[in-house]
Amino acid sequence: DSLSRMTSTAPPAPTIRCAVPDDAARLAALAESSFVDTFGADNRPEDMAIYLAKAFGETLQRAELEDEACCAFLAEQGGEALGYAMLRDGPAPASVGSANAIEVARLYAVRRWIGAGVGASLMQHCLHEAWARGRDTVWLGVWERNARAIAFYERWGFTRVGTQPFQLGEDLQTDHLMARRAAGG
Repeated sequence: DSLSRMTSTAPPAPTIRCAVPDDAARLAALAESSFVDTFGADNRPEDMAIYLAKAFGETLQRAELEDEACCAFLAEQGGEALGYAMLRDGPAPASVGSANAIEVARLYAVRRWIGAGVGASLMQHCLHEAWARGRDTVWLGVWERNARAIAFYERWGFTRVGTQPFQLGEDLQTDHLMARRAAGG
């Protein structure tokens, strides 16, 4: 009836879970395809190929998942991977302004799920995890030409605190460094 159609709700929020080493192949495929979908059209294929070979693959993602400094989260719904995020402990650039910070090293939604709340669910999870780990600051690097991602991070309270180089194949690019307080996530 028309009342039930008017009150229908959006799809349920994805389930977010901590990835484990057995997820390495799945995470590698998700990470590579998300990176290509996000940056492939704006970069030379040869630079993308060099970067992909160095950054993604089952062995590389397994090593990340086994590294205590990394924590990856998978967003899933009905067995389908919708996106992922990775937190990484380690020294932050000086411009971040905190020795007690944690990096959102990656945050991607599968192309067809962009705008459906997957990124928001993953970010909320990252902020909660940072707070639970006692971190006072969350930081990230984002390509200066990725306006959609910059706007997303600004909506989450991140502000620009500096820049850093990012090597994509033979192309030296610039990332904006952005940071926010971990509390209140």
